[in-house]
Amino acid sequence: MKKIIAKAYLWVLLALLYAPLIFIGIFSFTEARVLGNWTGFSTQLYANLFTGSMGGGSGLLSAVKNTLLIALIASIVSTLLGTVAAVGIHNMKGRGKAAVQFVNNIPMINPDIITGVSLFLLFVFLHFSQGYVTVVLAHITFCTPYVVLSVLPKLAQMNPNIYEAALDLGAKPSQAFWKVLVPELRPGMITGFLLSFTMSIDDFAVTFFTRGTIGLDTLSTYIYTDARKGGLTPELRPLMTIIFLLILVLLVIFNIRQHRSAVKAQAK
Repeated sequence: MKKIIAKAYLWVLLALLYAPLIFIGIFSFTEARVLGNWTGFSTQLYANLFTGSMGGGSGLLSAVKNTLLIALIASIVSTLLGTVAAVGIHNMKGRGKAAVQFVNNIPMINPDIITGVSLFLLFVFLHFSQGYVTVVLAHITFCTPYVVLSVLPKLAQMNPNIYEAALDLGAKPSQAFWKVLVPELRPGMITGFLLSFTMSIDDFAVTFFTRGTIGLDTLSTYIYTDARKGGLTPELRPLMTIIFLLILVLLVIFNIRQHRSAVKAQAK
């Protein structure tokens, strides 16, 4: 009986999580502006999404481009800064190391709205003109701690003598870093990059407070503005479906590769 209840609970939970996504995916193939109103099968919304016609599709495409570009820049910079910071923290000793790790964890625990307001006040105090640059800087700020948290475990697992051996063999510190440390830390760096990319795309509060009044929109702020007008642009339905399918395909590929790597490791 316990097993039946546990399985039923799991299936109900999965249904609650995926039913809305499936619902949106189904109604992305109809032209109805109101979600839930089926007017016949059509791929017109997908055509509108990519051509920028009907329902403000051009603004939506612009928001998607801004979102991806900001997330890409912030993730790359955060990965580099977070990796260097993780190496520095790993080499620290005593209470100083614990203190820095504690400080690094604060932005991840801190509510987004507090981070957004704090950065907004900082940019105003420094007389920064708010826009693209301030949004990117803000995203780098809250993404970097996640990279540090992803890279530190890899540093703890790594043989500490490898880097020293490279230096003893004549490598410069920069050469040892790129040719010895980076290959060892690559899985953690990739994880940190993907986590930063996801966090950047998902962010609303920080972006909202640091984008200024120049009309810069990311996907989250676009949806917020659109919802305040009394409804959501129909082209959002195919966009959400495409994003979900892309993530699903990437996860399947990642799990297949991970399974093959595990099988090869067992075979050896």
